[in-house]
Amino acid sequence: MRLAFLGTPDAAVPPLEALVRAGHDVDVVITRADKKRGRGSALSFSPVKAAAVGLGLEVAHDPDAILDRHLDLGVVVAFGRIIKPHVLAHVPMVNVHFSLLPRWRGAAPVERAILAGDTETGVCLMEVAEGLDEGGVYAVQRVTIGEDETADELRARLVGIGTTLLVERLRDGLGRPTPQHGEPTYAAKIETADRRIDWSQPAEVVLCHVRIGRAWTTIRGQRLLVHRAHRGGPLAAAPGTIVRDDVDVQVACGAGSSVALMEVQPEGKARMGAVGWLNGARRYAAEERLGSSSLPDER
Repeated sequence: MRLAFLGTPDAAVPPLEALVRAGHDVDVVITRADKKRGRGSALSFSPVKAAAVGLGLEVAHDPDAILDRHLDLGVVVAFGRIIKPHVLAHVPMVNVHFSLLPRWRGAAPVERAILAGDTETGVCLMEVAEGLDEGGVYAVQRVTIGEDETADELRARLVGIGTTLLVERLRDGLGRPTPQHGEPTYAAKIETADRRIDWSQPAEVVLCHVRIGRAWTTIRGQRLLVHRAHRGGPLAAAPGTIVRDDVDVQVACGAGSSVALMEVQPEGKARMGAVGWLNGARRYAAEERLGSSSLPDER
């Protein structure tokens, strides 16, 4: 089968490599334009471009590059751009989407599923339509989300499942897609504000934010990233209050719950264990809390 492949991040590399291994003729790979890196003029390739170059495939940055080619199908995995109708009219396309459509259409389905506390997600192999992730579904595989599973871990699992599903269905024939049924929800891009921890929320909500990656809070006006944490015990203290014992650095959350910090990253420093961070930090006042920009007695 003669294909075009459209994708950009690391998650799109395994499907591309699998299509080549399966013997498909990947005629062109479409990915984002190269970016300047640092202060110099060096260009940074997308992960998909780097993989395509290594495989000896032709690379382009504009989907219109498809228009002068005779193709059987376009395969889309995390491309990150809307494909315009005139391109879709030229060649049918199939998308590997990491959710159970119509739940979590859009840019960040994995993170939004975790933030919402979903216990199940999956992969849909779907036709690409003009509307955002509105096409019919050729195949679906459901998976349970682990209680402590991070977005990176879950995405890696879904990529493996989606890659297998894609290769198998292209081998056996896509068949007819089934229209989506149910109330759509939308997975907006994750912004920095979405990653901020609200310590007034119960521990399970706080941990969902930690699991999506680069969760952050503040202390004395500086940002503190929380990379890893786990559920703590009951703690009757104001939300955000730091409580240190011989083993853990616990932080009070809403509803009398707490989380135990495991790995953090102070602003301008490397990742470190939470106990080591607190041991090396300037002594904090007993009433000081994470999420506060200043000491309570400062005006």
